[in-house]
Amino acid sequence: MDVRPPIVPESRLPAPPPVLPWDHRSLGSAEAPHRPKVAHPELNVMVVEDDPGARKYIRIVLQKAGYPVMEAATGEEALDLMDERPPRIVLLDIGLPGIDGFEVCRRMRSWREDLAILMITGRAEDADKVSSLDMGADDYLVKPFNPDVLMARIRAVARRCCRPPQPAEGLQHGDLRMEFQGMKVFKGDAEVDLTPREFSLLAVFLRHPGEILTRERLHREVWGEHHHGSSKALDVLVCKLREKLEDDPAHPSRFRTEWGVGYRFG
Repeated sequence: MDVRPPIVPESRLPAPPPVLPWDHRSLGSAEAPHRPKVAHPELNVMVVEDDPGARKYIRIVLQKAGYPVMEAATGEEALDLMDERPPRIVLLDIGLPGIDGFEVCRRMRSWREDLAILMITGRAEDADKVSSLDMGADDYLVKPFNPDVLMARIRAVARRCCRPPQPAEGLQHGDLRMEFQGMKVFKGDAEVDLTPREFSLLAVFLRHPGEILTRERLHREVWGEHHHGSSKALDVLVCKLREKLEDDPAHPSRFRTEWGVGYRFG
């Protein structure tokens, strides 16, 4: 008696399960036994994502591109890792359990001005994007995303935030002197305390003495390409520099306004 199972026509076979946006099978041989060579050992990336599938997907994409990766499932875990193994780039999900991504971003930015932070959100609302940038993020990305888009964004934030150290001699114009080592500023012999953003803006001015610098250019140099915060933030920052570095802040001679265009230093 023939007990072989009946042959099911191919047209009646069940379809294979779909490849989900975060499914690592869409990345081909990324799960091969041999881990890809680390091509960017100095640019270690922290992935902060509570969804295990999404976290695995991002890790595989990064490792294939040669980036060392560390992972965190919560905001608390990410902040602890910042002390143990400081990253250069952080991919940070907004919707984390416990401490959300906005607060994690705010704390990380307050600790490290040179940290590249790329926020990840499952919602495309402008409010999330604006909040991310206002909290100190350098860029944002809406899930699900193409691996090539992810890597392009990472390269962009790395160019802006992970530049080689500035020359130790710093910059000088008249009696103003900047030392990049230690982020120190002197007016004559007196050291002046500046915030990181004030320091960044002053560096732009000292690199371009006598030039008219547009508001758009200054905003881009200090906050980055994708920051969409209030344009008044630049005016506030210039006022702070005048208060700290002008002999007479009410009648500035160093940081001069070019009406309708921007500012000129020197």
